[in-house]
Amino acid sequence: METPYSDLPLGKIAYIREIEAQDLPDDIRAQLPEESPVWGVHSPEGECLAIALDRRVAFMLARENDFAPVSAH
Repeated sequence: METPYSDLPLGKIAYIREIEAQDLPDDIRAQLPEESPVWGVHSPEGECLAIALDRRVAFMLARENDFAPVSAH
């Protein structure tokens, strides 16, 4: 995936976006607090690599795994 950000490493970008809890598998959804926002850390291909209950934590997870996180809508 091409991006207009030349300073980001190719292939090491993680897109952070809010995801709908109802789109998650039942076993994961059962562990979530009710009415809690869920943030996904996604690969450039759209694969969800991780989820977090806090946007800042999602960014931190990406950075700790050597990804350059960016917001996605």
